[in-house]
Amino acid sequence: MVYDDIFEWEGWGGQLKLANGRCRLRIYDLNRSDNLDVIHLRPILVVASDLPREGMLKGEVSVRSAAGHIATVISRKFHIDPARMQFVEYIPRETYGKNNEYVIEAVFDAVDFSWQDGLALFPRTKALEPSLAAFLKEELEGETGGH
Repeated sequence: MVYDDIFEWEGWGGQLKLANGRCRLRIYDLNRSDNLDVIHLRPILVVASDLPREGMLKGEVSVRSAAGHIATVISRKFHIDPARMQFVEYIPRETYGKNNEYVIEAVFDAVDFSWQDGLALFPRTKALEPSLAAFLKEELEGETGGH
């Protein structure tokens, strides 16, 4: 893991602060893995997840709503080549019900963009490749509450 913290981004609304927000951000460099038998075309996994609702501030937007903007900011701030980055939206596993008897499993969505002039545009969401989803599930399942 290269980075694990709450990440803040400024929106594009100037003084109105439109589309600003915060998320839990984790960045993994798969090339630093012990398993050098596998070569990853996009070895930088950028995993973003919304903060719990009670942790969001007024006016903040979700990761899904601002995925392209977040990916653009992360690429610039961390000097990540977009061609080597896989952006992932992570929705942690949740339980609900009187005795937490119902479970909604974690979701790992890969988000691909069309990159133009350093901007991540036209987000397209799909299921993350199974081996990467298994890797992330193993990495994240020990965390309390998934956040």
